[in-house]
Amino acid sequence: MKAMSYSQYGGSEVLTQSQLPTPKVAPGSVLIRVKAAGVNPVDWKIMSGGLDALMDVNFPVIPGWDVAGVVAAVGFDTPEFTVGDEVYSYGRRDTVHGGTFAELVALPAAIVAHKPAGLSWELAAALPLTGLTAQRTLDALGVAEEQTLLIHNGSGGVGRTAIQLAVNDGVRVIATASPKNHDRMRELGAIPLSYGPGLVERVQELGLEGVDAVADFAGGVLTETLALLKAGGRHASIADWSVTQHGGQYVWVRPDASELERLSLLVEDGTLSVDVAQTFPMQDAAQAFEASMSGHGTGKIVLTEFTN
Repeated sequence: MKAMSYSQYGGSEVLTQSQLPTPKVAPGSVLIRVKAAGVNPVDWKIMSGGLDALMDVNFPVIPGWDVAGVVAAVGFDTPEFTVGDEVYSYGRRDTVHGGTFAELVALPAAIVAHKPAGLSWELAAALPLTGLTAQRTLDALGVAEEQTLLIHNGSGGVGRTAIQLAVNDGVRVIATASPKNHDRMRELGAIPLSYGPGLVERVQELGLEGVDAVADFAGGVLTETLALLKAGGRHASIADWSVTQHGGQYVWVRPDASELERLSLLVEDGTLSVDVAQTFPMQDAAQAFEASMSGHGTGKIVLTEFTN
């Protein structure tokens, strides 16, 4: 099969198109013909060696954890799926090796969900990692109706999802973003504020003495978080391990089909939408990584099928 892969750590220059063996379909697993694959910053951070201390790597590596596609084959004892089913998944494995930037990927059935009918392949591939991360963070914070939640980096993929989930639960949301993204934050139901120096004062100007919870999707904002939290407030981060030393929780999302089905229901009833900023054919994955590294996107980057 065609796949994008790398055989050593490095930048986007180590990512090349390759011919690799079709994955085997183990009992309890499904083989998915990839229609689209989401690009996440963690993909190129792994490629650079940034997670080498946490995860075993088996070269050559096919990057990618998000996927949407069609079931091409099922392993023994996999009654949940049949060939032809449209599915999507956050396909992280414990070992970095066979990812989603390929024509085919094999995944355990327990982490694969049926794709919402109303989502295109591109939108479906953009949702799993960011959606599950937002959902897990909000579950950890336990923010109740009419409480106030501050989201650092509301304009990122995780932040946009978290805003919608929290607003749907009746939570008042304040989200930091660059001014160009403030209108989108308002559309999603959040009060937008610019990030950076003076954030504490800008929150106080809203007439608040503090916030009940903080979700950090940016990193480097612990001082502001602690300054704005009410006594007994809760905070969590996906970007800063040090929050655990200050009463916060570090969130590392787990693949889980049942949790993905929770998001599917919200997509199907119109509560949750997904923003895709750019798409690239699979063979241009290196360019997609460069676009992701620039940090200037206004939505997710998605790879579509090979065109060569």
